[in-house]
Amino acid sequence: MAEIGRGEGMPESFHAWAAFATGARLQPFSYQPGDLGPEQVQIRIESCGICHSDLSMIDNEWGNSVFPLVAGHEVVGVVEAAGDFAKGVKVGDRVGLGWFAGSCMSCQPCLSGRHNLCGSAEQTIVGRHGGFADRVRCHWSWAIRLPDGLDPRKAGPLFCGGITVFAPLVDFGVKPTDRVGVIGIGGLGHLAIQFLSKWGCHVTAFTSNADKADEAKSLGAHAVVDSRDGGAMKSLAGTFDFILSTVNVALDWTAYLELLAPDGRLHFVGAVLDPVAVPAFALIGGRKRISGSPLGSIATVVDMLDFSARHGIAARTENVPMGDVNAALDHLRSGKARYRIVLEN
Repeated sequence: MAEIGRGEGMPESFHAWAAFATGARLQPFSYQPGDLGPEQVQIRIESCGICHSDLSMIDNEWGNSVFPLVAGHEVVGVVEAAGDFAKGVKVGDRVGLGWFAGSCMSCQPCLSGRHNLCGSAEQTIVGRHGGFADRVRCHWSWAIRLPDGLDPRKAGPLFCGGITVFAPLVDFGVKPTDRVGVIGIGGLGHLAIQFLSKWGCHVTAFTSNADKADEAKSLGAHAVVDSRDGGAMKSLAGTFDFILSTVNVALDWTAYLELLAPDGRLHFVGAVLDPVAVPAFALIGGRKRISGSPLGSIATVVDMLDFSARHGIAARTENVPMGDVNAALDHLRSGKARYRIVLEN
């Protein structure tokens, strides 16, 4: 096994911040990682973004949290150890790690390049310890090198928030001539606006917060609509090819379906816990579609990073020390984060 400072200089324990119960404040936590797997790499963490999914896991909103829980899945760091059969990255590479930390490499989705749809995919903070720490491990395939031109202090959010909103552009054939709406201007939405604008689309941002209008336009939105203004919403009926929902709260989804042109799509990347209730006729008449997606494939992550570097796309971040993680989580819960908080070691 190739390692920097094997034995001497290699940590016996990983040091992290963990929640020990549902909704609990994070506390210092050390654990023994065990032997490095032959296809694993070990990353010395430089920074880790905070995603709303981290809060969902800390609060066990999805019912799959295991405590003590070390959240964090927007990691940027340097590979400091690699198993004998690790490929693609080497010790000393600066890499990022997102929601997925491994996939089986043998199922049909994996063999067709859709590793994000692997039925047995290993998730970075589900049943394992994530990136609110000094180190983390993953399968070599999901440790993806940062291209030149990306600021590593801002790159972490691209590995979850960025790929979550970029992948649907590729997967569903969004065209530069399309008119696209983005629901919500937050951690996901502010990245979606940038990607879609640089993709060539006409972008409309839907928000209930008028204070975000100017910022949405500075990010690349061509128009901003107050989602509470019924008249403004109705005036746009039948004009959108694609609407991307980035919020995690229930809305009047039928109202958004009415905004779609024939063959239009309402696509969910925000984890709304309530069922999406729509009448069948809202779909049938215009052959409209509802869909959702998890992040993106390894290849799509690479393309997203290259696209970001080429077009200067980056999260707007508030960078704070890792030790201030509880204050950072409180700031995110308050809804005041603009727009992604990044913890730094």
